[in-house]
Order: sequence, then C-alpha cells, then structure tokens
Amino acid sequence: MRYRALLLVGACLGLMGCGAGNAPPLVVFAAGSLARSLGAAADSFAARTGQVVSVEPAGSLDLARRITELGQVPDVIALADEDVFPKLLMPAHVTWYARFARNRMVLARAADRPSVQADSGWWQAIMGSAARVGRSDPDLDPGGYRALMLFDLAERHLARPGLAASLLAASPPKYVRPKSAELVALLQAGELDYAWMYESSARGARLPFDTFAVAIDLSREADSTWYATSAVRVAGAARGDTIEVRGAPIRYGLSIPIAAPRAAAGAKFVEFLLSEDGRRILASEYLDVLARPMIVGQGAPASLNP
Repeated sequence: MRYRALLLVGACLGLMGCGAGNAPPLVVFAAGSLARSLGAAADSFAARTGQVVSVEPAGSLDLARRITELGQVPDVIALADEDVFPKLLMPAHVTWYARFARNRMVLARAADRPSVQADSGWWQAIMGSAARVGRSDPDLDPGGYRALMLFDLAERHLARPGLAASLLAASPPKYVRPKSAELVALLQAGELDYAWMYESSARGARLPFDTFAVAIDLSREADSTWYATSAVRVAGAARGDTIEVRGAPIRYGLSIPIAAPRAAAGAKFVEFLLSEDGRRILASEYLDVLARPMIVGQGAPASLNP
C-alpha cells in the first residue's frame, strides 16, 4: 500500500492534479517482480498523458484469486507466469493475454555472503552449512513453484538422488515469504543469507547473485520439453482446489480483464507498455523484454496487434 500511495502522490504532484479532468487512477495488478519496472513505466505514462496509474504488487496467483474469489477487478493485470491466465482466468475473466518478457531463476545473496559457485558443488554451500535460504510461497507466487521445479530439475540434471529434498529442507517454511520482494528486503537487512528469485529482481535491488545451467534455470525456449518433465501442485482458483503447473520457460503476460472498469484507458497503458518507448523503460529496470510481444487468445484491442 505504501508503494501505491507514493506512486499516486508523486504522479499527482508532478501533474498539479490527479490526471486529466481528475480522472480516477488506472489500477494495475502486477506481479511483485514487475513492480519496479511497471512503476517506472507508469510514471512516464502519467507524465505524458495525465493519467495516474496505481500499481498494486503481489504474487501472481494471489492476484488471480483476488479476481476469481474476491471480485476485485483491475484495469490491467500483469503476471510473472503467462500460464496463470489459461489455468485460472480464461475464459471467464480474460479472453487474451500478451506475452511480453522473460526471466531466469537465480540464487541472490546478501552482500557479505560468498558465491556458491566457489565450492566444488554449488549445492554444498546451501546444504552443508547453517545458511538461511529463502524462497517465495508456491501457492501465491510463481517464483515459489519455479524454485521447487529448479530443485527437481537439478537433481535429475546432476544425477544426484535426493538433492531436491535436501534443497527444500535447506529453505524451510520459516524462510518462505509471499513474494520475492520480501526476500529482497530480508537479504538487504542481513536476515537471510541466500534467496531463490528472478534475475531481474536481484539486479534491480543491486544484489549479488549466482546463475545456473540453462537446463535448470527455466530460461531457454529450446529446453521447454525438458522443463515440462517437472510439475508442482499448488492452490487453485477456488478454496480447497489445486492445480498442476508444469515447468516451462519463464514468460510474463499481461491482459485487460473482461470486467475492467476502465478498459479503454487500460488499453492505452498496455499499448504504451508494448511500444518501443515502453519496452525501453521496462528493460532499463532489468526486465528481459521481448522485441516482438505475442498475443494469445481472442479479443485483444486492435491497437495491440503486431
């Protein structure tokens, strides 16, 4: 809420009033790992158009359930896993989404912690010490279930039976948080030694981090079939329900809900995000933006078609 309030106040002061004609703010539900990049884009959009944008960050699954369970409908929704759209939101709440960015899983570390790659095996630095290792909640945040997939893929890629269970035990529930942004804060405060998160989150927070083989970091399209051999069950759209999510290259998606209160204004913001200027701003905040966004589904505004 503090982030949202600061964004609104800053934009209003810069425009000497909250938007053209005092229009209500455009509400954007955003994956936590997108908060920084979308916040920068929102500032630029407000300065150009007079339209104030309120970015509300949370875990992608949490955001989807705000729509399906609580009836909280934003004007734009941007998620860290494009598969959340077909699994939880389509076709009742959205009919299309735009794939617009990529990422990879890394192990970020506190400033005073050594690289895990300096050891004979990176897993030794995590499991063979009293290291405090964080991860996000797989029922709320795709970064959480992607960490579990990384553990599974690493065990099979390295041919080390039991490695996945050991990595999971090394990041117990007391170090699990709803989204990666909270892990960033704990690393910066020295309350965690390491944390599994996206590369863009680590770069944006100026945290040192270790990268891993593309066979396990969920970054490469060519390894899609291999990634899909890993699966995790997480909470579904309805209370008590579960769904299976399979490994895939990390792809970000965004859409405008069917019931969006300000769909036309949302379309203008999305058009800006996918434009050359918008993509440049997103990339300046370390997001790996696609040169050519891809529309999946039917009903997207004509202005978004490539």
